[in-house]
Amino acid sequence: MRNPLLVAALHLRGNPRACVYTEPLWGLSMNLCLPYASVYMLALGIRDVQLGFITTIGMLSQVVFGLLGGVITDKLGRRLTTAVFDFLAWCVPCVVWFAASLVGARWAFGMFLGASVINGVLQVTQNSWDCLMVEDARRDQITSIYSLVIVAGQMSAIFAPIASVLVAQYSLVPAVRILYVNAFVVMVVKLIWLYVWSHETEMGVQRMAETKGHSIWALMAGYGQVVRLIVRSPGTIFSLVISIIVGATSSVNTTFWQVLVSKKLLVPDPLLPIFAMGRSVIAMVFLFTVVPRITTSTNLKKPLLVGFGAYVVGQAILATIPGPTGGAGTATYLLLSTSLVFDGFGIGLLAMLAESLVALHVDRLERSRVMAVQRTLIMLCVSPFGWIGGVLSGLSRSLPFVLTVSVLALGAVVTLGYYRRRDDLPAMQ
Repeated sequence: MRNPLLVAALHLRGNPRACVYTEPLWGLSMNLCLPYASVYMLALGIRDVQLGFITTIGMLSQVVFGLLGGVITDKLGRRLTTAVFDFLAWCVPCVVWFAASLVGARWAFGMFLGASVINGVLQVTQNSWDCLMVEDARRDQITSIYSLVIVAGQMSAIFAPIASVLVAQYSLVPAVRILYVNAFVVMVVKLIWLYVWSHETEMGVQRMAETKGHSIWALMAGYGQVVRLIVRSPGTIFSLVISIIVGATSSVNTTFWQVLVSKKLLVPDPLLPIFAMGRSVIAMVFLFTVVPRITTSTNLKKPLLVGFGAYVVGQAILATIPGPTGGAGTATYLLLSTSLVFDGFGIGLLAMLAESLVALHVDRLERSRVMAVQRTLIMLCVSPFGWIGGVLSGLSRSLPFVLTVSVLALGAVVTLGYYRRRDDLPAMQ
């Protein structure tokens, strides 16, 4: 009971509690599918380059919807926007992903591409959900709230063996179909539950009143002022760069980790969620134990450097594991497990810090539109990495992870440069 993260979880109230407590349902839905998403597409005839192209188009879709997300959130309110666009972003694509396995490879590519475009709507609900969760929260709760969100999302690790058993029992494609049906049902339950349990934020009510009678396009004309707010804040610029670096790494790692492990390291498909489970458990353990100890200060230089360092080590090990000749052996599993220890720590810490930095530096009165512009810029910068990763993976399954190591090293350099210029002033000021 003395654990600071557990204490924070038990003392959440209002919207932060509703958002955090319903988040494990995300882990019981989409997170069960994600370990198989890429190899599922490959099994249906999608090539590596096409996979990277689909990822990039999805990112570009997020750019468009990310820009619209701020004004939509202000017009409809945080609560209603989250419910409507969660359904569009996740439930609808689940139906398409399921149906893609029932057609030929030619049509499957078009369906996966279309689902990726629809899935880009997630940037609208990400904006509204963030506002719903943190606008009424105290400033000193922000890092704890985002740590709890990541823990909640990782709780799918407990149920990962279910996916493994399904794949072993029914083979890859039929099992993933079942997982997508499950994801649809659970996501519907999640969005209804969150809507009923939450309430519109104080700022949300204010912004709905202020934007009443104004069209979306008229509201978007005010983005020039929003951009000026961002440019004037060094802390906001820094948080934006960190988010881009973390997002680019996550995009490549999420898409091509499964491909490398399955196709190069020859790990059997039923074991993929077991490794994902291990990484999630590691992330949760570190978030409950180590992370609260190194994020007690408002100066986030040390935790950022620790996160980048751990993630670099994990990705470097992954990039250098030699491909086995006759199936994955003990050495392969040992190296892969070691990389997951560093990855789990790095992913958990950096994901929390990136989200926290954005939320802490944003202008309170223009939170929705500022975060929309930031997310748009992030997606715009991150979107090419899916295609680049696909090209590199076509040359060598290890090359996407050489790319992630380089990007993460750049993140450490940027962190050192920012804090040197700020003379180690607290990052939250």
